[in-house]
Amino acid sequence: MRFTFRQLEYFIAAGECGSITQASQRTNISAPSISTAISHLERECGVQLFVRHHAEGLSLTSAGRAMLLECKQLIQQARGLTSAATDINHKLRGEIRIGCFVTLVPMIMPELTYSFGKSHPEAEIRYIELHQEDLLNGLQRADIDVAITYDLSIPDEVAFIPLATLPPYAMVGEASRLRHQSAVTLADLAEQPWVVLDLPLSHDYFLSLFAAERVEPQIGWRSQHHEIVRAMVANGYGYALFNVRPRNSVALDGRQLYAVPLAGEHRDLQIGLATLKELKKSRLCLAFEEHCRLRISSTYIPGMVTLPMERSEQTEAKIRSVRSPRRRERSRKQRDD
Repeated sequence: MRFTFRQLEYFIAAGECGSITQASQRTNISAPSISTAISHLERECGVQLFVRHHAEGLSLTSAGRAMLLECKQLIQQARGLTSAATDINHKLRGEIRIGCFVTLVPMIMPELTYSFGKSHPEAEIRYIELHQEDLLNGLQRADIDVAITYDLSIPDEVAFIPLATLPPYAMVGEASRLRHQSAVTLADLAEQPWVVLDLPLSHDYFLSLFAAERVEPQIGWRSQHHEIVRAMVANGYGYALFNVRPRNSVALDGRQLYAVPLAGEHRDLQIGLATLKELKKSRLCLAFEEHCRLRISSTYIPGMVTLPMERSEQTEAKIRSVRSPRRRERSRKQRDD
């Protein structure tokens, strides 16, 4: 087969944009050149890569989708040649595309990418904030090289390296009677409105906590924005559930927020690195993984409050004493028997 890397880049642009015109604008190349490159690839490969829709752009065929992923890997490997050529001076060059779960971005990414950039000044760092479904889709399309995210619905084709464990907790405002408690049950919370962080998969995770306790929450408000949820809680709209705990304990309007541990046994979330298994990692990507391993752990996460590895016996006793409804029911049945 005879084709150039440039033709592959034009095909990738058209496949991602779904339009010859938009691909032309993105690559700063004329639309006829894009069309010619696509037609040449179709002849060389003997397959139809796109379905052309009159005045509605392009859509990839099944063969086109498969080839798009292969082309992205090939381009990445070609860029890796530049990195390999710099081994003699131990400098890493090239581009790394980092995806990050949207609620983690303002806490983790500034410190993490700044320190990585200082260590590797010739690396070009690009990052994008997305929710879980879009992060996983971005990995599978090879739009991003690595994602910093949670262990939520990780598919078989994605590898996940855990870095830190984040237990769920309740967040309440100044007016809440629960703010001074050492721990709170989901049954106690269910008596009040729940201000939901309404992101795909995250919402399902928190609902699963209630389902496991056989408790029905009262959903009062919803928002896809972390800071809006915090502000509503601080202003007395209800409580929220989070795993991420920012070091700043006030909302954007300056009102105080309080974090209260959840009593009972609940599924913690793990924050870690996700990559596509079939995609060979570049040296730059491997260096970033090692950088994350050194800077993120259960005892230190950039921008977050972390729980000590071992809580005091007094704190543990208080949390255990506030039993979940399911545990209370189990204990009652045992006594009756």
